[in-house]
Amino acid sequence: MPDPSLLARWTEAAAREGRPVVERLNDWASRSRERYRLRLVGADFETRIGQLREYYSRKGGDQFGLDIDAYRVVGPWFGFLHRAYFRTEVHGIERVPPGRVIIVANHSGQIPIDAMMLGCSLFFDAPQPRIIRAMIDRFAASLPFVSTFFTRLGSVVGARDNARRLLERDEALLVFPEGVKGISKPFTQRYQLQDFGTGFMRIALETGAPIVPVAVIGAEEQYINVGNAKLLANLLRIPACPIIPQMLLPFGQLPFPTKYRLFYGEPLRFAANREPDESVVSDNVFLVQKAIQELLNVGLRQRRGVFA
Repeated sequence: MPDPSLLARWTEAAAREGRPVVERLNDWASRSRERYRLRLVGADFETRIGQLREYYSRKGGDQFGLDIDAYRVVGPWFGFLHRAYFRTEVHGIERVPPGRVIIVANHSGQIPIDAMMLGCSLFFDAPQPRIIRAMIDRFAASLPFVSTFFTRLGSVVGARDNARRLLERDEALLVFPEGVKGISKPFTQRYQLQDFGTGFMRIALETGAPIVPVAVIGAEEQYINVGNAKLLANLLRIPACPIIPQMLLPFGQLPFPTKYRLFYGEPLRFAANREPDESVVSDNVFLVQKAIQELLNVGLRQRRGVFA
């Protein structure tokens, strides 16, 4: 039941202003919605969109299909997931250097919410907004509707030529070197990095781009994966088919509202080399993997709980 005293105060205030109570309530609701929207996207949301629009306008647009207007539309929804649902904490984002850079992170969660939260951090939380250019699997790029959505938000098929062209335009490239092995590993192996691919390192050496290691904490508990149905994956011609019992529950398709924590490490710089030895590539990949594992270990020790 409404508080009679509160209703009386509202009635008196509305009478003094010469307005109906309903009109005053509508104004209050509108102001509350606007305050909530600003909390999700920030008061500078339109400014950041304008900065990105100007940036890509100076470069003559984007040859891969990025659409700033699409970013403007989905921004409030992403802001809700980033700041309200997953309540993301972002640490060290000021370490991401301007210009070309490769962001390398651990991968998990079965669907690319971790990529979305990393993208949100660069857009909402970085001193200057940037759009993260995620390298996606050819399988994802072949999905109807989904592929178009990913493309408009900046994702690009993970081919070496595409990566090189993006870095030549001083973009921020997102790479998950664990690949399918990261999203298909069982819950018992959470935060245990799988073997890294080496393609990202070859691109870094060819272009001289620094690598920023990032630890993503929270994604590995949003879905409880107990295994990988390899036979079913082969039948469906998909890279992996994680077995997630929670999907059988009502609303179980939604990820758990785990608290995300993103830890950006210091940039790693390697001497440019267009024809590196295999041993050099492997040694450098090991250094990146070690840096991410150390960030994961620190972040896991610091957190109070999966949801807090």
